Amino acid sequence: MVGKVVVSVISIILVVGVVIGVVAGVHKYGSAGDSAEKLTPQMKAVSSICAPTDHKELCMKSLGAYAANATTDPKELIKAAVLATLDEMKGSFNFSESLAASATEAPVKMSLDDCKDLYQFAIDELQAAFSFVGDSDLHTVNDRVAEVQNWLNAVVSYQQSCLDGVDDAKLKADLQNNLQNATQLTSNVLAIVSEISKVLAAFDIKLNLTPNSRRLMSMDEGGYPSWFSAADRKLLAKVDNRRIVPNAVVAKDGSGRFRTIAAALAAYPKGHRGRYVIYVKAGVYDEYITVNKDQVNVFMYGDGPRRTIVTGHKNKALAGISTWQSATFSAIGNGFLCKSMGFQNTAGYRGEQAVALRVQSDMSAFFNCRMDGYQDTLYVQTHRQFYRNCVISGTVDFIFGDSATVIQNSLIIARKPGPGQLNTITAQGREERFETTGLVLHNCRIVPEQKLYPQRFAIKTYLGRPWKQYARTVIMESTLGDFIHPAGYLSWNGDNTCVYAEYGNRGPGARASGRVKWKGVRVISKKEAQAFAAGPFLQGRLWLKYTGFPFMLGLRY
Repeated sequence: MVGKVVVSVISIILVVGVVIGVVAGVHKYGSAGDSAEKLTPQMKAVSSICAPTDHKELCMKSLGAYAANATTDPKELIKAAVLATLDEMKGSFNFSESLAASATEAPVKMSLDDCKDLYQFAIDELQAAFSFVGDSDLHTVNDRVAEVQNWLNAVVSYQQSCLDGVDDAKLKADLQNNLQNATQLTSNVLAIVSEISKVLAAFDIKLNLTPNSRRLMSMDEGGYPSWFSAADRKLLAKVDNRRIVPNAVVAKDGSGRFRTIAAALAAYPKGHRGRYVIYVKAGVYDEYITVNKDQVNVFMYGDGPRRTIVTGHKNKALAGISTWQSATFSAIGNGFLCKSMGFQNTAGYRGEQAVALRVQSDMSAFFNCRMDGYQDTLYVQTHRQFYRNCVISGTVDFIFGDSATVIQNSLIIARKPGPGQLNTITAQGREERFETTGLVLHNCRIVPEQKLYPQRFAIKTYLGRPWKQYARTVIMESTLGDFIHPAGYLSWNGDNTCVYAEYGNRGPGARASGRVKWKGVRVISKKEAQAFAAGPFLQGRLWLKYTGFPFMLGLRY
């Protein structure tokens, strides 16, 4: 594996000793009575770091291999945990690259090329996490736990997106086996970071967690949190939507500098500082667009979601395009903002998976936009996303992904599906229990389209189904039409660990008495619901004000 250091004799002894210690009864933050007392300081340090993880043996082996010999420094051990994950991810990238080089069948090669791209995104996130842990004082790590979790959440999403896009059973099994260490190590690091205060307490490192003392509450003269880096400040450059001067104007009739959106994006200046503003005049733009990872801080706006429309028809069933690559419009570069535009995928129900808009941009926001499709309309793939005053329509799983997303004050429209199909509005993809991701519909209206209305009771419509093991969806302070199936949620591959929460909803479809009796399906309290508002769930207090869009940080009532 790339970058892997040689395991010394001392490290081997450390690993063996730790494993023996765990078997003897080390279970919780390095304490297990008489057994813990027999452990060396090095063994206690490793067991304390690995205590919250689900894959403890692998955690201990990786720390023994990557940490400095016999270290008891928690910072070095956390760095070792991230570095082990990074190197495993690089190894999986190399594996997929070697398979792609020898692939002869087009669908197989396409799947492997997708995996390479997704793995590279995962590597980028892990490198960001490693740099932060290495450069930070442990007393400040807790201030940016949400930031590190955000990077690691994305790694999980990219790993799963690769596997989800592979149809060949043998190839999928090979990739899954190769990726196993990387996925388990990612899970471990997520657990360690999520329980950082408890982990550090085991080392007698005390953190002051009172709100007034935390660094993230300290603002500088520019109004930014004091711990923001130069890159953060660039990303959060303030936008005044009332006085926008576009850097580029797109018009199909030639009245702008560019005739296509792709051309305007291609003109994005290298090293550009602040927002890069693109005005897209009214028209239907039949092109496939990607705002790439280097094109950060793009603000794109149009003349209205029914006047400025980006359209496409790529799909899985008819064209053989992977779900990930079927998107008409993909927003990757961080800080993407969009206002008054429409996004379509016109493949119809026969196309099955056919994405209109795919978003993996961190701290991205959409206002007064429209996303229309059938299956898989809006792919909220990764990171923190916010949608306000939007219209989203579709049939099967039409809002899906594994990001932390809040959709607020929006209209959700269930369409008439194909013969034999039913509607599932959401399919959230949280794979690991320590992920801080989830899908929140806040103060929305959920209604049937006009074509569905006469058959709205015959054709079943569910609020969602759990795409992944720890799927989490919260619907709160929203109006639910009478066509919502009383059970609310549809089973998929397993429902014991999913979370479907409802709070303060209105309308005939909001009656919770008939909901499925899964453990995670329940009406939550106001206090619980507050945690899923845009302020705490997206860390929205730190960045939503810089979008120039309206927003609610808390609940309505």
